[in-house]
Amino acid sequence: MKILNDTKKIEELISRGVENIYPKKEFLEARLKEGKQLTLYTGYDPTAPTLHIGHAITMMKLRQFQDLGHKVIMLIGDYTGMIGDPTDKTSARTALTHEQVLSNCKNYQAQAATILNFEGENPVELKFNGTWHSKLNFADVLELTSHFTVQRMMERDMFEKRKEENKPIFLHEFLYPVMQAYDSVAMDVDGEVGGNDQTFNMLAGRDLMKDLKNKEKFVLTTKLLVDSAGKKMGKSEGNMIALSDAPEDMFGKVMSWNDNMIINGMYLCTQLPVASIKLWEERLKNGENPYEAKFFLALGITKAFKGEEAGEKAKEYFLNTFSKRQTPDQMPEITPTVYEISALLVEAKVCKSKSEARQVIDQGGVSINDTKVEKGNYAATIKSGDIVKKGSRWFVKVK
Repeated sequence: MKILNDTKKIEELISRGVENIYPKKEFLEARLKEGKQLTLYTGYDPTAPTLHIGHAITMMKLRQFQDLGHKVIMLIGDYTGMIGDPTDKTSARTALTHEQVLSNCKNYQAQAATILNFEGENPVELKFNGTWHSKLNFADVLELTSHFTVQRMMERDMFEKRKEENKPIFLHEFLYPVMQAYDSVAMDVDGEVGGNDQTFNMLAGRDLMKDLKNKEKFVLTTKLLVDSAGKKMGKSEGNMIALSDAPEDMFGKVMSWNDNMIINGMYLCTQLPVASIKLWEERLKNGENPYEAKFFLALGITKAFKGEEAGEKAKEYFLNTFSKRQTPDQMPEITPTVYEISALLVEAKVCKSKSEARQVIDQGGVSINDTKVEKGNYAATIKSGDIVKKGSRWFVKVK
């Protein structure tokens, strides 16, 4: 495989959307210009059945490495996923079984294939960290933990916060970065890519590589796509854009983003030329209405992940449904077993429970035939032919 050392492409790889590079930017730049194939990876824990746009940011960075000819590994954390990464968590995650995590990740490769190339001369390799973690015995684990200190683990912000709030910190949570660190050793990689919230875990792997293999592993952290409150877009925050979302949902969710996310979204979630993004940034600084920029971003993201045709259809759906406030010509249909509005919302799986359905109703987020359901009217009856709307994007016709 020919390794490209195009200066312009390397500069974009190590700068666009990048938060930090360890040990330093110049180290990775020099490695990329050597003309030798590097092996790198990103790990994805299957704690939910879909990848989301936060994962897509790291995958787009991996694709840049792949396009230069380097060996990319997509690592599925079927063992680390059972524990769950404690990063940013104020309490321990609920443990998952191995069967649950394997079920969650069954569509991951197909979803990732919208960004990464799993075929051709230099295909991305799919691996599972259970391959090596399942072979470790207790003595092996003890030896690995001897390379880490409790003081180092307690430097993590969420553990400090839990200690201050007198909340429990479980021993297995300390083992998560040890397990992730061992992934680097087991695969003998040259580098790792991940969001900047993964810095601690990735640097743990860097240290372990030095101890066990006397090897300098680079770590590249990407910036996070965050909302106006500084919360990252993802599963845990409940505001994610899933790669499995329908095109019209993906388009609509981007249009619901805060205006201050537009430029960051262009840098992180698209392949727009930097010069083009800077022009948009200048226009917004000069007081231009951000709607056009956000619309442009929504169309670009939807086309990137769903294709040109799907993107155009999603655009027309948005214009007809939200901008012109029209009911869509086509929508899902449901034959409910109970003809009460709160029960239908649960049965249609847009609300997890009746209590959530009641909350949405009380907030004025549900209507029947364009008539808003009044607060407290959880038993409002529906009949065949009625059109139920939740929020601004979900419609269903009752059969």
